[in-house]
Amino acid sequence: MLNLARPDSRRALADFVRTRRERLRPDDVGLTPGARRRTPGLRREEVAQLAGVGVTWYTWFEQGRDIQVSTHFLENLCRALRLDRAERAHLFALAQERPPPLPTAAVRTVSPPVQAMLSSLPHPAYIKTSRWDVVAWNASAATLLDDFARVPPEDRNTLWLIFAEPRFRRIMVDWEAGARRALAKFRLDHGRSRGDAAFEALVDRLTEASPEFRDWWPAQDVSDCGEGVKRIRHEAVGEIEFQHAAFVVEGAPDLRLVALTPISDRDAQRAAQAMTAPRA
Repeated sequence: MLNLARPDSRRALADFVRTRRERLRPDDVGLTPGARRRTPGLRREEVAQLAGVGVTWYTWFEQGRDIQVSTHFLENLCRALRLDRAERAHLFALAQERPPPLPTAAVRTVSPPVQAMLSSLPHPAYIKTSRWDVVAWNASAATLLDDFARVPPEDRNTLWLIFAEPRFRRIMVDWEAGARRALAKFRLDHGRSRGDAAFEALVDRLTEASPEFRDWWPAQDVSDCGEGVKRIRHEAVGEIEFQHAAFVVEGAPDLRLVALTPISDRDAQRAAQAMTAPRA
């Protein structure tokens, strides 16, 4: 809950909400047009009805009065006004000075330009959701990390692979340290999920499948570090050390590009050799 106490923000918010209301017609939202309308778009009482609030309270909100607003109300207003993803983000920025909550984790795809960029990268890179489901990857990731295309979709999740897939244990140098770091970073995304059933289902699966996860999850360790060093073990060429960094995909804040870059020339040479070397 946030108090709209900044006059400039209240004015900008009022103008934005009013223009979104005025662009809609009753039949856009399943309402009967009724008698002759004196104002463009929807009436304030119609938006209030759609958002599940009182007319007076909504009128004060649209007028930019100094009132309390909640995330729940803003989400309802986004649906009532048929806001797209960019408009939703703008509304939250004006009303709460922060991005909106991440949407529910779901099976996602990436756009052709994003996939083309990903495929052009010479070193391992992949895109994951806020629940850590892998939705896109390049050839280097498939060779040096895992062939995600061969992994069942329900298991194509980096946290699941780390804790429940024996191959990941074998290729991760110092598996325990890496697994603990990953778990602390996932804890942050789990907290932002607001009890999303998909997140809870993943936690339940991991609790049943991995004794380490079962022991470490209650510790509540958390980290927001998206950069670091990852060391992998390849059967043919030995250890390869990478720096890794994560980037938000513009227009899709629940998607992150994770890119790995060899730390040294020697690591780059080994990575190149691994791309053509058969696995033992």
